[in-house]
Amino acid sequence: MNKKIALFALLTLTTSAVYAEDIGKYQEEARAVAMPFLKQLGAANKKAVSEGGPESAVKICKDIAPQMAGDISRQTGWKLTRVSLKVRNPLLGTPDAWEQKALLEFEARAAKGEKADTMEVAEIVQEPAGKSFRFIKAIALQPGCVACHGSAEQISDNVKARLSEEYPHDMATGYRVDQIRGAVSIKRPM
Repeated sequence: MNKKIALFALLTLTTSAVYAEDIGKYQEEARAVAMPFLKQLGAANKKAVSEGGPESAVKICKDIAPQMAGDISRQTGWKLTRVSLKVRNPLLGTPDAWEQKALLEFEARAAKGEKADTMEVAEIVQEPAGKSFRFIKAIALQPGCVACHGSAEQISDNVKARLSEEYPHDMATGYRVDQIRGAVSIKRPM
């Protein structure tokens, strides 16, 4: 009987070690996709603002970011998206239950003083469609982002008009610099 328990314990430890190793590997691979996406998106926004003002950045987030995410998703076979608890585009940015839980966890961690750039969650989950690796990385609001996501006083009338036109159901305002704006999420089928 003791040999069976010892064998079970050894198999459990081995499975746990392999599982942790897989998650670590998948997490690094997800970071290697998410971080360049975020940097490229930030650079595109800065360029748009420098060339046409803050209202030009609306087009980047509305059209270019989803196109970039779609390109990456097609190249990798993973689903990459940006999500938030306060969505600008409900069709593209509404988090699923797993993402909502992670975003709420990020907010709780931020309330305790943790910086958004350190926040991420990675795990393998069983879902109705099968097993998936899930990864989500918090996005902090950058100083330039208040022009579209800040308080009513920080958003110009031109930007308000553009946002109203492009996003009639916009809820993605009222943020402060370094506050969690949302997250980049990756779902990888296993």
